[in-house]
Amino acid sequence: MDAISIENVTKSYDAVTAVSGVNLQVREGAILGLLGPNGAGKTTTIRMVMNILVPDEGTIRVLGKPVSDKTREIIGYLPEERGLYPRMQVRSLIVFLGALRGLSEAEADRRALEWLERFELSEWADKKLVDLSKGMQQKVQFITAVIHRPPLVILDEPFSGLDPVNAATVKDIMLEMRSQGSTIVLSTHRMEQVEKMCDSICLINKGRNILDGELRAIKQSYGKNTVHIEFTGPDTFLSDPAIASINRFGSGVEAKLKPGADPQQILKAAIEVGAQINRFELLEPSLNDIFIEKTAHA
Repeated sequence: MDAISIENVTKSYDAVTAVSGVNLQVREGAILGLLGPNGAGKTTTIRMVMNILVPDEGTIRVLGKPVSDKTREIIGYLPEERGLYPRMQVRSLIVFLGALRGLSEAEADRRALEWLERFELSEWADKKLVDLSKGMQQKVQFITAVIHRPPLVILDEPFSGLDPVNAATVKDIMLEMRSQGSTIVLSTHRMEQVEKMCDSICLINKGRNILDGELRAIKQSYGKNTVHIEFTGPDTFLSDPAIASINRFGSGVEAKLKPGADPQQILKAAIEVGAQINRFELLEPSLNDIFIEKTAHA
């Protein structure tokens, strides 16, 4: 059984079609990356899964059941916009929302203390939410989304406002949840996190699916068409006709090759102009490169 099944779903606002004929299956126990440019229709899709919005056409099922207030109760949802009570004390707020999700007050309090300790927020437990930094508030909102251990979690930009240490903590927690059987939908613009965590992706642009499937298979389908080169000396070899585009960074470049190009031709050209090659590696394209290519031509 799929954790989420979306079939031919369309949603319009007056004359604007936000989602048009989207199809998506999210298998149980996996992490799916829901990707797309700003305004692509990701948040509208999420809100329909949450039964906050009703589709104009199509069907949505969650854990085998049509979406409803009942299915919404079993989903852990972290919206992109914060929706917590800013004047409540942090610990009281977590306990209150845990109780709304069916936990006893004692159990909600026990779990709240565990989560606050894990996120190094224990000393802020009795502070009002409004007194916390943006990153701290994001951690509290994440806790409230998962405190009831939901079988399905939808996270919309969960890394927003987090420093690298706390982003890594959230990543580790998400992987733990998957290992315990939870299904996670991750909507984010951080492609490096998607590559590290997700089993599959769905890329939406202008309200339509333009790419979806297992991440490993998608990357392999592109082949190894990118050369990572670190060098010193002349860079005139980068104008070789076998190179389609260049992405420069720090001490080197990533050169995307044209179809059928021989990477050894690039290496030979570099040596001929006197460049000192420190690294020359053939790579699959990054998810960021795939994202840019697919959305630019959609």
